Amino acid sequence: MWGDLKPVYRFPILFLGMVSLIIGILAGIGRLGTLVPQVALQQVAHHGVLMIPAFFGTVIGLERAVAIGQRWAYLAPLLTGLGGLLLLASMSSSALLLLVAGSLLFLGASVRVLQIQSAVHNWILLGGAVALLSGNILLFNGAEIDEVIYWWIAFLVLTIAGERLELSRLVVQSGRRRLLLALLSVVPLAGAALRPFSPEDGLLLFSAGLAGIGLWLLLFDIARRTVRLNGLTRFTAVCMLAGYAWLLASAVLFVTVQLGIGAVTRDAPLHSLLLGFVFSMVIGHALIIFPAVTQLRIPYSPLFYLPLLLLQLSLLVRVGGGIAGSSSLLLHGGHLNGVALALFILTLVWSIARGQLNRSGR
Repeated sequence: MWGDLKPVYRFPILFLGMVSLIIGILAGIGRLGTLVPQVALQQVAHHGVLMIPAFFGTVIGLERAVAIGQRWAYLAPLLTGLGGLLLLASMSSSALLLLVAGSLLFLGASVRVLQIQSAVHNWILLGGAVALLSGNILLFNGAEIDEVIYWWIAFLVLTIAGERLELSRLVVQSGRRRLLLALLSVVPLAGAALRPFSPEDGLLLFSAGLAGIGLWLLLFDIARRTVRLNGLTRFTAVCMLAGYAWLLASAVLFVTVQLGIGAVTRDAPLHSLLLGFVFSMVIGHALIIFPAVTQLRIPYSPLFYLPLLLLQLSLLVRVGGGIAGSSSLLLHGGHLNGVALALFILTLVWSIARGQLNRSGR
């Protein structure tokens, strides 16, 4: 009961998360008015739910379960993955209940990690787990996505910040700097909690937290050193630094939207963060995390720069269109975002196949 789950049994959980990702991407494209398969068109309103608690909740929950090495922890990603599946089956109430249950177990797994090692980065990861559960509970209780999204963003940002602090532990040995990141991580949580009572102040506080975390990562993350190296190490660092720039940009754009400056809509800050920051992290960490979770050999190739570059350029078009008030640029940028993510998935599948062929050819 308490032993780890063999890698072969992790694949169905990962598959559930990937289904939510693919339909979520198509639903996002459908929101732009583009013709997509009916199953995705029906999920346009659930685009954010599929992408964050159903996909990221599952994948990050699976990673956390692997870190603990105990079977009960795998229930968290299993439930969030099934929640995404039930959402596709138009069983919304049951789906949201599973997302809450899965995120509650994910919080338990995060507490367990903290018991194993009471380190600053694990406290930050715990904060991210609290944010995911808070957002899912609010959604289950009927809150609008426009409010829940800030809790989900805090979940993603704090998870990435905590993991980057752990990876940078040999570089960031100063206790004060580590504590500073922990204190900065509380700010987005406070901003999300304040928004229902004071929307403007809450969003300004939330944005300040994002900016503070972004600046800390740019100044102290190990990527500043590893970008000078070669191969996968440099590629990962390039992804990180590009993501941190988008995180800072999103903080500025959130403030711009709140203050009503120009023609900027929420599309610009949301996708600067969720695509520019988060998916740059995904692309950069995929060749590290996926082998650890699946035990599959996934060799690095410079071809991974192609989806990364396309993602950055397409986001510049999309965000630029949003800032300029050009619906045409926003639309084209959004389509290219989808192409970039599809290209990344295809490149990842190709690399997995190449790794397996190389292994079998030994």
